[in-house]
Amino acid sequence: MSLFKNLYYHLVYALRGVRVFALVGGSGTGKSFRAKLVAEKYGIEMIIDDGLLIRDQKILAGRSAKKEKGILAAIGTALFADDKHAESVRQILSKQPFKRILVIGTSEKMVRKIAKRLQLPHLSKILQIEDVASREEITAAIRSRNSEGKHIIPVPALEVKRNYPHIFLDSMKIFFKRRFQPLKSGNIIEKTVVRPEYTSRGSVSISEAALTQMVIHCVQEFDSSMAVEKVIVDRERMDYGLEVVLNIPLRGQAAAPMYELQEYIAKNIESFTGIILREVNVTIGRVSKRSRQTGNE
Repeated sequence: MSLFKNLYYHLVYALRGVRVFALVGGSGTGKSFRAKLVAEKYGIEMIIDDGLLIRDQKILAGRSAKKEKGILAAIGTALFADDKHAESVRQILSKQPFKRILVIGTSEKMVRKIAKRLQLPHLSKILQIEDVASREEITAAIRSRNSEGKHIIPVPALEVKRNYPHIFLDSMKIFFKRRFQPLKSGNIIEKTVVRPEYTSRGSVSISEAALTQMVIHCVQEFDSSMAVEKVIVDRERMDYGLEVVLNIPLRGQAAAPMYELQEYIAKNIESFTGIILREVNVTIGRVSKRSRQTGNE
């Protein structure tokens, strides 16, 4: 994106005094289910969720990550990695009158990346799913995701059927009552239950090639001087084990960040995909005298 457009978007939001909120939680913990309630509580007009721009329970722009056929494509859509996708949402956002926007993601890093891709201001408040849902509610949401493959889009069924009829499953209405106020039509929130095209029989299944590419991406993002020589995937039913063999540069403390890298790979893959990693083992297969040169994002 050109420097002029970058400055334009920043100026527009600065003049409006726009504040950016974020709701963060692992895959399947019920973020989209509670998005509208969070928006009501904090007076938020706009929601960014899984590649979509939503206002007043209507899809204004973007495309749903849940329509993608592959998990990697779904991640890219949720992150607005495609320039045309990101720019189409930026343009609509710049024309919409709003003061507050909610960005939903599986990690703080993800929501910050989304905000950056959409040229939004820095995050002013980050909410964790645990702040808005009980442990029992989160557990029930994860169980539903893992056993039935059901996802929520925080817009009415009519909106989803119009745009994504192939993934539509059901609709639900949630009634909530503000303190000291009677129940009325404005207190009814409709959400849509969908089954993404990248899920199979309700469970998330990812090929070894896709997992390998995700591991390579995580390693390059963690330290671009490292190279992945081999990834061995060991799958047992619904959980996975990963053996990652690295080629690292010859330097004094080369092994120091290995434990951090191990956690980084596990956290990112589980957050983005919803699969369960039984273990992630990182070993050094080769030490090179020269650092591997790769381009940073």
